Amino acid sequence: MSERENAPGYEGAIKSNAVTLAEVLKSAGYHTAMSGKWHVSNTLVQSTPQEQLKWLNHQSQHDRFSPLAQYPTQRGFEKYFGTIWGVIDFFDPFSLVSGTQPINTVPKDYYHTDAINDTAVAYIREYSKSKEPFFLYIAHNAPHWPLQALPEDIAKYKNTYTAGWDAIRKTRYEKMAKLGLIDTNTTKLSPRWKSDLSWENNPDKTWDAEAMAVHAAMVDRMDQGIGRIIETLRQTGELDNTLILFLSDNGASAENCAAYGPGFDRPSETRDGRPIVYATKKEVMPGPQTTYSSLGQRWSNVVNTPYEYWKAESFEGGVKTPLIAYWPKGIKAPKGGYSAQNGHVMDFMATFTELAGAEYPSNYNGQAITPTTGISLTPSFYNKKSAGHATLFNEHFGARYARQGDWKLVSLSNDTTWQLYNLATDRTEMKNLATQHPEKVKELAALWRDWANTHNVFPKPGRN
Repeated sequence: MSERENAPGYEGAIKSNAVTLAEVLKSAGYHTAMSGKWHVSNTLVQSTPQEQLKWLNHQSQHDRFSPLAQYPTQRGFEKYFGTIWGVIDFFDPFSLVSGTQPINTVPKDYYHTDAINDTAVAYIREYSKSKEPFFLYIAHNAPHWPLQALPEDIAKYKNTYTAGWDAIRKTRYEKMAKLGLIDTNTTKLSPRWKSDLSWENNPDKTWDAEAMAVHAAMVDRMDQGIGRIIETLRQTGELDNTLILFLSDNGASAENCAAYGPGFDRPSETRDGRPIVYATKKEVMPGPQTTYSSLGQRWSNVVNTPYEYWKAESFEGGVKTPLIAYWPKGIKAPKGGYSAQNGHVMDFMATFTELAGAEYPSNYNGQAITPTTGISLTPSFYNKKSAGHATLFNEHFGARYARQGDWKLVSLSNDTTWQLYNLATDRTEMKNLATQHPEKVKELAALWRDWANTHNVFPKPGRN
């Protein structure tokens, strides 16, 4: 994702014909800052695997983790603290910088989630003293693998997940229904992934329950810090007139990170020389700095209840994410209300530009800028309906979809066959209608090809 390929749609970094939210809002008089994960620039690697591991293990130091022109502070952010690369050791992260300056050492009690949140608090305290408004982007690494958390947080969830996959999915589904987040008539609970193995017969149930406990602990620690951020906004008098948007990543990760082993962005040992275990056989418990582990497919399926699949696939379990909006002085919809408006992350640009009174540029720094295709989310703030997007498309590592109204054409990353679903009656994509509606498959497939061609998306050979 961050390596530059010889194709216009796959350059591994934000291109010069695009502008960031920070660049647009800064031009409208906003202070801009970011704390957290960047991961949208070309990664610089060392000449040999041995040298790369020395760097990852903090045994050698280099000034740049990506080209300097691609750092956040070169893309509209006045201040930045976080990691330039994606995967990190939460206790001693690689590619950590302040602005453009590498941070070569961290305190003994360092935990990256706390540092991201505490930095955000410091930025708010500074900017609240200014007459100008501010934009703050907080991008947490948690709960991305490796599963690493503080012991006191893990202890809270020691017995939470011992009931197993099916029981947790059922409980979550029922709670969603009770809260009114889903309509059980159109959103059925999809079959559990790989249901051939029961929790009772699972030989790794102790490890698996602990993995989910660590995952929950990572989210818990993130939430603690978000509480500090909100309290700081309250203390500085900024809370009531600050728009806060919170959303999660695109589905839980089903990757088995242990199978990757050390290399590229994964260290082989800690700074002080302790070996890191990639627990391919679940031989060590997840949680500490000395092991790299992840949830795997079954727990990711649980995390994405009621949907199937996970991050990297284009089914709803890999693309649908909830969004929480809070703005006492601006949002007129009922507090605690729910909007069914379908949005996309590209809509943030149109939303923020509208609310800030900013202008989306046609030219920036002498470079022609591609027009935004986002649609403002503000109607949902006022409890109004929006027509939304007539069509939506994507491609990610070969997975792809085309959506038109309630019709969705989708394929898995390892499959050339299109599947068709009507999300109005089947939001969990359980009834494939491709054979009943071949004309709709043909129509949406053609729209997807047109989009792929105009957006420089080149699917794998054999796809159409």
